[in-house]
Amino acid sequence: MDNGKPNWWSRPSSAPEAARIPTPPSTDEADGDFPLPAPRPSQEPTPAAATGAPGQGAEPPAAAPAPATEPEAPAPAVGLTKPAPEPAPVAAPAAAEPEAAAPAPAVELTKSVPAPELAPVPAPAPPAEPVPGPPAPQPLHAPDEYRTPPYGEPGPWAPAPPVQRPPAPVPPQAHHQPHLHPQPQQQAGPAPWEQYDPWGVAEAGVAPVAAKKSRKGLALAGALVFALITGVIGGGVGAYVERNGGLTTVELPQAEPGDTGRAPDSVAGIAASALPGVVTLHVRGNGSSGTGTGFVLDTKGHILTNNHVVDGAASSEDISVTFSSGETARARLIGKDTGYDLAVVQVTGVSGLKPLPLGNSDNVRVGDPVVAIGAPFDLSNTVTSGIISAKERPITAGGEKGDGSDISYVDALQTDAPINPGNSGGPLLDSKAAVIGINSAIRAAGGSGEGEGGGASQPGSIGLGFAIPINQGKRVAEELINTGKATHPVIGVSLDMQYQGDGARVGEKGKDGTASVTPGGPAAKAGLRPGDVITRVDGQRVHSGEELIVKIRAHRPGDKLELTLTRNGKELTKTLTLGSSQGT
Repeated sequence: MDNGKPNWWSRPSSAPEAARIPTPPSTDEADGDFPLPAPRPSQEPTPAAATGAPGQGAEPPAAAPAPATEPEAPAPAVGLTKPAPEPAPVAAPAAAEPEAAAPAPAVELTKSVPAPELAPVPAPAPPAEPVPGPPAPQPLHAPDEYRTPPYGEPGPWAPAPPVQRPPAPVPPQAHHQPHLHPQPQQQAGPAPWEQYDPWGVAEAGVAPVAAKKSRKGLALAGALVFALITGVIGGGVGAYVERNGGLTTVELPQAEPGDTGRAPDSVAGIAASALPGVVTLHVRGNGSSGTGTGFVLDTKGHILTNNHVVDGAASSEDISVTFSSGETARARLIGKDTGYDLAVVQVTGVSGLKPLPLGNSDNVRVGDPVVAIGAPFDLSNTVTSGIISAKERPITAGGEKGDGSDISYVDALQTDAPINPGNSGGPLLDSKAAVIGINSAIRAAGGSGEGEGGGASQPGSIGLGFAIPINQGKRVAEELINTGKATHPVIGVSLDMQYQGDGARVGEKGKDGTASVTPGGPAAKAGLRPGDVITRVDGQRVHSGEELIVKIRAHRPGDKLELTLTRNGKELTKTLTLGSSQGT
């Protein structure tokens, strides 16, 4: 638009008329309007142009004769038509015959596409004259009264710029004259040269660009939504699988059932063989109760255990024995010995007893594997294993009475197999499942005493357990079963337990002021005197009086011993035969 007036392109003119039309000045950027194409040609000749639009009071001019030049065919009309404003009167070119022409119809504005060769449009003959002749082409608009270029005069033909879309068919106009023929239909396929029409309607069947973008956007949005949904579902399934280990019931792989047998010398084999012969003892009496362990000696129901396990029982009704099978029976006390810390009880009315075989503690060597079975902290049938960490370890246990009558002297086997309170009286087994010791004492980490029966604290195992050698236990058990009492080997001297030197010193005076060397006793017969310091027993070093007692009690009464002693700075060797005393 320019100053509120529309800019229109004119219909093509013939060659003489185009020469008389001045070339309009270039508007370029100052104009800024969008150009419209020229109308498409019609297959029928157009009537002669009128000098004025109908209704304006102008006289119709005579039809002009066709020019001598070859007529050019106008391009077919495309796009949306728009009626032109009523033009002002304009002079028509001189006509050869001044005949009145029919009034021209309202001019329709159409887009035009230049044809390769423009043919002149012949005008129909006037009604008064049958001879047809092509009239001169008429401009599409009347001259501009403001003389604004390029519309001061009817404009020249101008080719339309090419476009890519084919034009839409032009609908018929109601105000056309009856004698005008309808324009031909648009041929299929795009025209080679077309002008974009801003008032045009989108071609039917061709999707607009916006619709394509919309479909692409919808497809992209759908893909994103689908990806989001699948991601959420997949994440949920993955979390469930990770948390629960799968979507189905979990079945873990497992080895097929096979042979459960174990080698007889393995820990499992030893335990399987020995457990039926191990029992747990529960003792009540004197306002206290305790738990210990024992093992079956024979099929008569004799069971060997520690003295400090059953020492609190006032009668046989206070001792209960539980076998590894869970069977429980009452037991009666057969005999006990404080010096050896051993006792024998017996159960009756129990069948299927399995006695444990007894080994030989003299054959044990340091480093031999061992297995301990007991009820530590009342946990029955507990199996632990270790090795023999030392032999002939002299230990003393007991002493609660204060007069020394309850002190035990043991030439013990030391083991690192875990032993705790409740293991007392249980068997210490070798690799053949034979008993080589009776678990009796442990070393307390915070005290100086040994043994569960001593006055030391009773912490857990620190890897220092002590067992009475089975050779000594067998002899004492036999004496307790046969006589109810056990005998102790003696040498017939009173020792100075306060001596701080190395070895065991014979005291100057005995108990209650008696002689320290018993007259007629084994020591007197061997020539020992008060003040002698005994340093070796059968070649084994002795560092204290307790160690001398332990070494002597490791033998039977009647055994001969070789003693090495120091007297007045001289070393002497004496041989004696052990005597016997009744134990308590």
